[in-house]
Amino acid sequence: MTTLNFDELASLITCNSHSKNKKGVDQHGEQMIELLAPLGFSLTRYQRETIGDHLLFHTPKQAGKKVLLLGHLDTVFPEHTFTDFTQDEQWVYGPGVCDMKGGNFVALNALRALRSQFGPLHNVDFLLVSDEEIGSDDSKHLTAELAKHYDACLVFEAAGENHEVVTGRKGIATFEIDITGKAAHAGNHYSDGVDANFALANMLLEMTSLTNLKRGSTVNVGKILGGIGANTISPHSSMVVEARFSSLDEQQRLLEGIENICLAIEVTGVDITIRGGLQRGVMAPSTAQKVLLDEINQILGTPLLTEQRGGVSDANIVSSVGVPTLDGFGPFGDGDHTRHERALKSSFELRIKQVSKILATWCFNHSTHASQQIIDEELAQ
Repeated sequence: MTTLNFDELASLITCNSHSKNKKGVDQHGEQMIELLAPLGFSLTRYQRETIGDHLLFHTPKQAGKKVLLLGHLDTVFPEHTFTDFTQDEQWVYGPGVCDMKGGNFVALNALRALRSQFGPLHNVDFLLVSDEEIGSDDSKHLTAELAKHYDACLVFEAAGENHEVVTGRKGIATFEIDITGKAAHAGNHYSDGVDANFALANMLLEMTSLTNLKRGSTVNVGKILGGIGANTISPHSSMVVEARFSSLDEQQRLLEGIENICLAIEVTGVDITIRGGLQRGVMAPSTAQKVLLDEINQILGTPLLTEQRGGVSDANIVSSVGVPTLDGFGPFGDGDHTRHERALKSSFELRIKQVSKILATWCFNHSTHASQQIIDEELAQ
């Protein structure tokens, strides 16, 4: 197999694209535009003022399966913190090598192989959003609406240690809750006060009691603030709450449970303001997803290993609108979100070969055997 040009990946990695660095994210987007333009993609740019633009690369549509490839442009590392790219015989190192500029690099090279062997591409589009690492609050509505036009979605987050693809991810909801009480002197006018801290403490206990580990559900009150001093009844407190869940039933139970706790506490005389809510719905294994996986296994001639993860990705969004979705088609790596992030070189080659075969069969109506042979020859040159 041809040795990949990791210097090309290095140029993507060293362009800082922290989620809140709009200039950098857009610059990285321009890099991807330049690389994908020779493959015949048309571009729709969804311009944004404070975050990077979202980019949809699309091809003409014909009869057959319509496929969405999904990635994100942003990383978690602010400017001047972790910007270096290095490599050795086995690994590449740097911000985004596995999460997920490395995954986008897999998609890019798979598409190059298709274009080289089959000519103009069709029925395959590539969506790159700019805010996945900060919750996709802006892009999730766009992603959900676009996804409805496709028959399948492959997401390029990092593979598992044994190149597992991801069939399920927990959903997540986050809330910022402000509690307003009434200040009073703790010695002279104790009964005149309404203690916001006391209300928060009771809410914390009730919310965490919603956790059910056997069902894969957790509620975490990750941050609390409140009060003025020891001699003052607290007039204000706040908390940041996160809920994660592995099924739609648990999603509904936790969302309703948190809402009911807030309503019940308000009866005590405090006022409560809630911001946030469901961030990403559950990505749950489904019959349609199993059909998709079985089809891919037939194309590849060997079954892909699978796993479910507690972390979320934009695969949750696409899956939630009913599109058969598989995640984890990027390279295997570890240390993501740390200065030790790395990705295994050989896993890039494996994933490019697999994705090329899948898309050759779906998008060019080649038999499984024919597409395997053609792509094998291309990647062996």
